[in-house]
Amino acid sequence: MNNGGHRPADCPVASFQLGWCTTRAPARFGPVVMASRVDDVILETRGLTKEFRGFTAVQGVDLQIRRGTIHALIGPNGAGKTTVFNLLTKFLEPSAGQIVYNGRDITALNPAEIARRGMVRSFQISAVFPHLSVRENVRVALQHKLGNSFHFWRSGRILDRLDAPAEALLDAVGLSGFGDELASELAYGRKRALEIATTLALDPETLLLDEPMAGLGQEEIGRIAALIRKVSADRTILMVEHNLSVVADLSDTITVLTRGRILTEGDYAAVSNNPEVVEAYLGTGHA
Repeated sequence: MNNGGHRPADCPVASFQLGWCTTRAPARFGPVVMASRVDDVILETRGLTKEFRGFTAVQGVDLQIRRGTIHALIGPNGAGKTTVFNLLTKFLEPSAGQIVYNGRDITALNPAEIARRGMVRSFQISAVFPHLSVRENVRVALQHKLGNSFHFWRSGRILDRLDAPAEALLDAVGLSGFGDELASELAYGRKRALEIATTLALDPETLLLDEPMAGLGQEEIGRIAALIRKVSADRTILMVEHNLSVVADLSDTITVLTRGRILTEGDYAAVSNNPEVVEAYLGTGHA
């Protein structure tokens, strides 16, 4: 997973191969989170389990996501990361366990109800309306503030009131000046930024980002990582991500899944030096 370069003297070979070693500080950028907020758990799972016809994809997962932090969920392919995301947002029903958000049990809620409570997710594949303009994509997401989800029959004058907040969101994600372009004409990295803008339009308290760096080039990865850092200033972020250098740079806490179970959890330093994590990614003989 390493993209080349020289291995620092204090970086074990196996960790270097995984891309854990970075010359940049692994801590978050931006304002320091007050201790009272960091100690506040906003999202929690208790014994979360999902079975598919005898196959257990997620087994007994106990997560605690602290308010105002960036929390990464990582693991080798097939570890159950996206399944956990689907369970948290109720695109899948748990076979057992409990999901608690802001102190309330949301296990029985549907995806729309969970989004209305302030927990919104993105997907591995950029999900925008390709034949709408960039601005129109954001306006669709903003329409819930008019008292209903969609108002396609409303006059243009009524919907025009959404142009200013749409432009503000586009500016926040680095898409100022792209409002009139068709979403289909954007470069892939900018489509990712547009997807984040439409997610932010729902005014979420918690963002769940599913592989935000998937399919991006190196320059685009830097742009989206900076955007995630920016929008995390007053939000909680839980992300699934395979790019371990990005995980190291952005995350306050990292949870490692393997075979549907939590292997270990901690900050970058603790997780990257855990021999079991190295073995899970590279196999035996590297720890």
